Amino acid sequence: MSNIKLFESTQIRSVWDDKEQKWFFSIADVIEALTYSVNVKDYIKKMRKRDAELNSNWGTFCPPLELMAPDGKRRKTQCANAENVLRIIQSIPSPKAEPFKRWLARVGYERLEEIENPELAAKRMRELYKAKGYSDEWIEKRVRGIAIRDELTNEWKKRGVKEHLEYAILTAEISRATFGMTPSEYKEFKGLEKQRDNLRDHMNDLELIFTMLGELNKIRWRSNKRPICAPYANQET
Repeated sequence: MSNIKLFESTQIRSVWDDKEQKWFFSIADVIEALTYSVNVKDYIKKMRKRDAELNSNWGTFCPPLELMAPDGKRRKTQCANAENVLRIIQSIPSPKAEPFKRWLARVGYERLEEIENPELAAKRMRELYKAKGYSDEWIEKRVRGIAIRDELTNEWKKRGVKEHLEYAILTAEISRATFGMTPSEYKEFKGLEKQRDNLRDHMNDLELIFTMLGELNKIRWRSNKRPICAPYANQET
């Protein structure tokens, strides 16, 4: 289960590990939220250099896990659970350290609530987009699109798609058939320069609808159902 949390208007990508029953958070997102560094990779290198203990345990603290990238592709990203994030924070001189610790505790508690009541997760997602200024109509389409995307990736998994590169190729094909551009080309077309900018969060209502139709048709094609839109009828991906 992947998700996006919001710390003081900054997105923190996260993934829930069912085996360990813990949240894992993107280290790059955490550091950006605490430091506003323009070069997070460089900041991490310098931080590890000045903290020998942290550096020696970095591989253990920060395993690579799959998270959704801004272009809609899933990529291996260094992540850490709450305990190890707190250890990393010790090496970050930031006035936001204490508020972030409290935020981590609240996120953990909210996840326990969502396990008891799954509807809370969807409600909080809507609240997040509402806080960012999106309309109710747009939010409903975005949430529906997320559900369809999850259904599509689950279908791909059933058919043996495992590597994130394969997901990227399949996603690019759908985007090219729908908009005439790959996700990276579409981001450039829209002028989205930051790597963390999520393309779908910058789509209008019609673009979200077309994206949903493209992915839904791919599911229906794989399920031997009649596609909703004719252009997808002859695709075999």
